[in-house]
Amino acid sequence: MREIEGVHMSRSMQIAKELPFLRRYARALTGSQSTGDKYAAATLEAILADRSLLADGISPKIALFKAFHSVWQTTGAPIGDGAIDGIEARAQSLLAALTANTREALLLRSLEEFSYAEIGQIIQVAENEAQDLVAIAYREMSRSVRGRVQIIEDEPLIALDIRNIVTDMGHEVTGIARTHAEAVALGKRERPDLILADIHLADDSSGVEAVGELLEQYECVPVIFITAYPERLLTGEKPEPAFLITKPFEQEQVRSAVSQAMFFASTQTLNV
Repeated sequence: MREIEGVHMSRSMQIAKELPFLRRYARALTGSQSTGDKYAAATLEAILADRSLLADGISPKIALFKAFHSVWQTTGAPIGDGAIDGIEARAQSLLAALTANTREALLLRSLEEFSYAEIGQIIQVAENEAQDLVAIAYREMSRSVRGRVQIIEDEPLIALDIRNIVTDMGHEVTGIARTHAEAVALGKRERPDLILADIHLADDSSGVEAVGELLEQYECVPVIFITAYPERLLTGEKPEPAFLITKPFEQEQVRSAVSQAMFFASTQTLNV
């Protein structure tokens, strides 16, 4: 009995280490910190009620994300048929138009870096179908919206790389800022539809503080943060980003995050 309890305790500790990444994924999927966290919490409740969700034979991270998707699909993911209007209706309309499981597969691949075989395990499809879903997601979401992107990044080569990715996707870059002051001035001069920001800037100022100042003026603009230490922004102790890219990043991660953020921004600020 003690050995069994020890196995469960070890598995639980491994699951706990993966929770920041589940919250990151859930927030990107829903476009909301609060909604994403609710789904993450519901996943933990489901696991506590049914320990078989942490089945042996698969890694703790895959088991955790698979449990999340069981909750996600059961609750309607999260498209409903009730009487709604305004921004929520616009969001549901856009979501309903997408092929099932495409955004999920895209984020699992690009943001969490699961293999296609692992994605198949999580959302319970074949490996080749998982690969097809990712390709479909890019096509469908790239047709959905176009917008204006502000880049806050002090490393010239990284900033240029991000600019090229964003413009190749069909978006317009309003400019690149290297410091807090430059970022605020640029953002106030040209309103962005999306902000893509580094955490630590050239003059040791904070990208987080610059974004905070801009959001006082543009409350509904989505933000993608870039950091080498995502766990530091996923503590659950203060307001946290819905979209987060880990350095060093791959181009696909940027493309995916920008697509997701622009998709949700389109329910509020963009003409599509």
